[in-house]
Amino acid sequence: MMTNEINASILVIDDEELVRDNIEDILLPKKPTPAEEQIDMAANILFDEPAPILVTTNNNIPSFKVDKAVNGMEGLEKVQQAIAKDSPYAVIFLDMRMPGWDGLETAIQIRKIDVKAEIIFITAFTDRSIEEIVEQAGQNVGYHCKPYANEEILQLATKGVTDYARMRNLERLIESIASIGLNEQQLNSLLKNILDQLAMSVDTDMALLGKLHDDLSYEKVLSIGAMEERVDLTELTRRIQELDLAPQEVLQIDELVVARLNGYSIFAVLKKQGRLKTERLYLLKLFVQNAAQAIRNAELNEELLRKEKLSAVGKAVGMVMHDLRSPIKNIRAITSLMRGEGLASEWLDVIDTAANQAEEIFEDFLDFIKENPIHKVPLAIKKIVESSLAELSLSDQGLSIPITLSVKEGLMVMADQSKLQRILFNLLHNAAEVLVACQIKNPSIDVRIWEESGQVIIQIKDNGPGIPPALLKTLFEPFVTANKAHGTGLGLAIVRQFVLKHGGQISVENDEGAVFRISLSAYMDPA
Repeated sequence: MMTNEINASILVIDDEELVRDNIEDILLPKKPTPAEEQIDMAANILFDEPAPILVTTNNNIPSFKVDKAVNGMEGLEKVQQAIAKDSPYAVIFLDMRMPGWDGLETAIQIRKIDVKAEIIFITAFTDRSIEEIVEQAGQNVGYHCKPYANEEILQLATKGVTDYARMRNLERLIESIASIGLNEQQLNSLLKNILDQLAMSVDTDMALLGKLHDDLSYEKVLSIGAMEERVDLTELTRRIQELDLAPQEVLQIDELVVARLNGYSIFAVLKKQGRLKTERLYLLKLFVQNAAQAIRNAELNEELLRKEKLSAVGKAVGMVMHDLRSPIKNIRAITSLMRGEGLASEWLDVIDTAANQAEEIFEDFLDFIKENPIHKVPLAIKKIVESSLAELSLSDQGLSIPITLSVKEGLMVMADQSKLQRILFNLLHNAAEVLVACQIKNPSIDVRIWEESGQVIIQIKDNGPGIPPALLKTLFEPFVTANKAHGTGLGLAIVRQFVLKHGGQISVENDEGAVFRISLSAYMDPA
């Protein structure tokens, strides 16, 4: 049942007073006077059939509010006034042939300030085609020919305000998601619910929201229907790139609708061919905009909570670790003295290895929680990589892993030498450890370094099992490990932290093994 709370404001723009008044009478039927009710009853008795003089209000239709304008300019003025009062019109009945601005010109002017109202042309003349009207006035229009029946006007107005109310409710819901503080799971559930409602409004059962990366890879956030089975997303993103769409574009290609904003996109496949109404395209764009902001807010909240937890844990554990570092270092001193006394044993080697692992764990954790500043100087990247490879060759994992290096001579970066060497060693050591732990036949690590658009790109690729898909998104978060027999789960978190402090970027993907790629600003010697 409809309620009086919805916006049921109607504007009638027609140069004929009879038409304006007639539509008003249809939408605002007057309550019969007692005398008229008696005449009505007498007619029923005389003619043995209902013959109401005036139609009474039906509880199943809205309580309309009707304004009238005699021409297009006055109609535009009333639309402006209504918007200024925050009480816009839900439906506008518009004549096509009028002095001054005709109906089409009036609709074009109205659309400049109001894209949401349902415009319905009521005319006896068909000298404008539907295609021409839609092309110039937008999709959010209707067309009805004179003469009309009272019931037709009532149905058009009721449907118009009902659709308007439904769209405004969905619009408010979409706008609210950016300001709600939710975790990732809660947000995805809410976005899925809203996407379902939005899909119904645009008449589709297949839609997908995701993040489009610069390399045209597509990271799905959520979807409905069999979208990924129906559409080749790789081919689709390539076509979008070729069209050179603006980052805030909303585009319809046949039955496919694409909305892009803030690095995110919605793909939807319509059930039927036909142009979407302007308002539906607007809601798609609004959803992408607010969903992107909500996702960022959730990520920031998760990051803040993570840092707060790490800070609390770090302060407590950091003090304990600091006190334990000296005793652990003393273990190696004791084993050295024991060897000097002729007490050499393979167990001393085991004790030394355990002490080294414990000290590395402490150093990793303290480096991560302290977030010490870096000190950048010009460095030859080849020397840093060769030093890291030499360090790796001394470890157990690096003894039997063939490593190829391809690097252009003379490439320079501005970096902190110890931090950059730690970055490279951690990635190389991780790759070697995975290859050994998984017993990969003919294991290999390939290191390639090149310059591209002012960036030095460092790529480390192995031929191991790759990163489990479920971990790809969270791999650089603390305490996440994959395919490793040992490890704290801090190595890659530290790598990412150091890379970001250098102003660089790091990414990972699977391509017949794990592929880590780092980009750092190239340094050009002023001399």
